[in-house]
Amino acid sequence: MDYDIGIVGAGLAGLTTAIQLRKKGYSVVLFEKNGFPFHRVCGEYISVESWDYLLDCGIDLADMQLPIIKKLQVSSLNGTLLTADLDLGGFGISRYKIDGLLALKAREIGVEVRDNCKISGMQRLSDHYRIEASDDEVRVQLAIGSFGKRSNIDVQWRRSFLARKLNNLNNHIGIKYHIKADFPDDIIALHNFKDGYCGISKIEEEQYCMCYLTTAANLQQSGGIKEMERQFLYQNKYLKQLFEQSEFCYSQPLSISQVSFDNKEPVFAGTPLIGDACGMITPLCGNGMSMAMHSGKLLTVLVDRYIQQQISLDEMLGLYTDQWRKQFAARLHVGRIVQARFGKVWQTDLFVSLLKKMPVLTNAIVKRTHGRGF
Repeated sequence: MDYDIGIVGAGLAGLTTAIQLRKKGYSVVLFEKNGFPFHRVCGEYISVESWDYLLDCGIDLADMQLPIIKKLQVSSLNGTLLTADLDLGGFGISRYKIDGLLALKAREIGVEVRDNCKISGMQRLSDHYRIEASDDEVRVQLAIGSFGKRSNIDVQWRRSFLARKLNNLNNHIGIKYHIKADFPDDIIALHNFKDGYCGISKIEEEQYCMCYLTTAANLQQSGGIKEMERQFLYQNKYLKQLFEQSEFCYSQPLSISQVSFDNKEPVFAGTPLIGDACGMITPLCGNGMSMAMHSGKLLTVLVDRYIQQQISLDEMLGLYTDQWRKQFAARLHVGRIVQARFGKVWQTDLFVSLLKKMPVLTNAIVKRTHGRGF
């Protein structure tokens, strides 16, 4: 074999898993189509549940003096504003910063990080996996898919979520800005508008991440991002104020299309998947980045047992499927339920008003969508 393990996709799940497996002594190659460091469309709020895990990956979070976020605000289109405590809380850091630091750490400890390298194929064979790049072919004992929300590998494999009819869970676009704003350091806010919502929270260097999700239909109807923002987002008075009074740190936003929250499998084509490749929680419920890293940690333990010949490959894949479902299936399900009710104006107004009057219900939803330290 060329390497013990090959990982396709270097988001948070791929980077942290590569580091953890390298720390166990395995040779690891990590492929990423973009070049580090780079920006991603992301809410850039990480739950504290993953703090210790990132420390174990060699990232000294305490020294960065990152904003600690302890409160949640949710607004509806009619102006109702809900405020709730986040028992666990989170911290803000840009993907440019955290991904870049993890890529540096991976290289420092001996992971071969091949960025600017797009993978054209990944296949399980009788006694190994083959990973095909544009100018190379790599043989590994185990391949791991960490290629995000939607990739050419998904298309090649003909995964079922790609063929599902368009609905309110699988046809979204995401838009992200970095801004400077007059906004509290310890709050993450989710402001709703017709068929979408926008989150804002502080990251490093006195900047804030403002990222929103909406339907592709809103963009098509408006004819452009700026027109869509004026037509839909400005209808929420809190968002209108943010857009009009904030300083935008770059002229054009980052965008991503074809975002899907449909069910996905943790194992496909005989290949274990981690992060968004096996399921994406809705931004309304937060914690997507922590869940991505946690899935990699679950798999790391089982990969170690497999390579040490304590269990077979198929046993490893079966155990991973069971553990992944036990850990994440309920949280993803709650996220999809909440997602289906937001963005519909009257339902959102009613839902936020109800939650404001019933803090016990609010706390229950927060707890169902947040995990524990891992």
